[in-house]
Amino acid sequence: MTSNYNFQEDLSALINILPLRIQRFLKNNEELESLVEVVLDLGRLPEVRFPNDQIPIPGKEVTHNEINSFLEKVGDFGDDNRAGVERTLHRISVIRNRLGIPIGVTCRVGRAIFGTIASIEDIVLRGESVLLLGKPGVGKTTMLREVARVLSGIAKKRVIIVDTSNEIAGDGDVPHSAIGNSRRMQVPSTPEQHKIMVEAVENHMPEVIIIDEMSTELEALAARTIAERGVQLIATAHANNLENIVSNPTLSDLVGGTQTVTLGDIEARRRKTQKTILERKHDPTFPVVVEIRNRKTVGIHKDVSKSVDNILKGITVIPEIKSLDGSNISAPKIKLPEKQKPEFFNDSKLIFPFGVPKNTLRKLIREEGEHLKITDNPENAEILVTTKSHYGRRPTALREAEIKGIPIYVLRKGSKEQIKQFINSSHKIKTNQNNLDSNNLKKAIEETNEAILKVLNGSDKIILSPQNSYVRKLQHQMVLREKSIITESIGEGKSRRVVLSKDSYQNV
Repeated sequence: MTSNYNFQEDLSALINILPLRIQRFLKNNEELESLVEVVLDLGRLPEVRFPNDQIPIPGKEVTHNEINSFLEKVGDFGDDNRAGVERTLHRISVIRNRLGIPIGVTCRVGRAIFGTIASIEDIVLRGESVLLLGKPGVGKTTMLREVARVLSGIAKKRVIIVDTSNEIAGDGDVPHSAIGNSRRMQVPSTPEQHKIMVEAVENHMPEVIIIDEMSTELEALAARTIAERGVQLIATAHANNLENIVSNPTLSDLVGGTQTVTLGDIEARRRKTQKTILERKHDPTFPVVVEIRNRKTVGIHKDVSKSVDNILKGITVIPEIKSLDGSNISAPKIKLPEKQKPEFFNDSKLIFPFGVPKNTLRKLIREEGEHLKITDNPENAEILVTTKSHYGRRPTALREAEIKGIPIYVLRKGSKEQIKQFINSSHKIKTNQNNLDSNNLKKAIEETNEAILKVLNGSDKIILSPQNSYVRKLQHQMVLREKSIITESIGEGKSRRVVLSKDSYQNV
């Protein structure tokens, strides 16, 4: 069926219903084949948009008659104010005033681009459910369309597309040839999408369901129900990355959901976390998540369960980056053993930003902080920088950094001025951990944990080994989480040490 697709014919079908002056302008434009959008706004000049340019069409401003005349040639609009040109992939969206009168139109050119799923084709063909993420216009629907063609044509699977706005398979009752042998179920209104998803499974026995723009809790629940029946799901959602989905209360269920869990004292100490934490609620509906960075590269999370668990622990997750043709640009980053670390680890101070705008930080480092480099792994960091609001919540990454002796620089807020102040003073920050023997530090931490347990189990007082002021501070911080234990430092000079004892007032 793909041999029937002719982009020139599809594009002509759109151009031929536009106002005559716009038709004449476009037909004389050398970049016609790369046309992205045509925009008509009441009282303004018409505008045509290309990937790297937007051009107003000289002449008169757009009128009501011009807009209405164009819309009469377009299919019926749904409750989402979208329509199309029959048997093409173009999308027509209308802007209305408070009385429902059209005052603006966006005509987006739709294309079937073959080969756009080379980076994930192996994953799709082996039956994995995949969630595609990306900002509007980055190519999510184009990839869905190609998935439908490959699975129904090459893999010979029974594929059904739940097509909310007829964007995947085009307008009209006959679906576009670009979806291969897939079948298409239209959705009468956007709020009904979750019902059509379930109906597709119950009535038509598909092996694969394809859905565009999942956005509600009911759709997330329907998707989980479908996945539990053994049907492969390929869907899209508006989000830049996996972290956005995890923190979105409406869509987090797609990747396993989150729940608040209260740990016992011993388990909390073992994990080195607070007693109340967030954990993944269940297995992800989509075990694979693809972040579409741009039209040339994607980031792939091949084990969403593990990625989500790490995100909830405060650990930075970096996906595998692939190009459009499927070749690896970079594999997921891992911590390098000490002997294998690149030389730049020793030349620059590594900082891990937590809750601080990375783009602003990178820009200011380029301008005046060449002695600094950003790391995405908190375990490699020599300094952590965060904001007051994030530090106050005491996330796992910051608590673990304190225990390991990594300095934390706290900004009042993540403003440009505050970040610049951090960069200018970062060379003065004392990296005390560089002067410590790592084995001695580890032993001091272990000794403190053992002392905490002994006091909790009945000992009145435990005296720790002598330590310098920096380690003693860490030991005091470790004990702070136990309300029934108090600490003090005794001795002088090199003999000064921390003492743990029961808080007698807790028993009153």
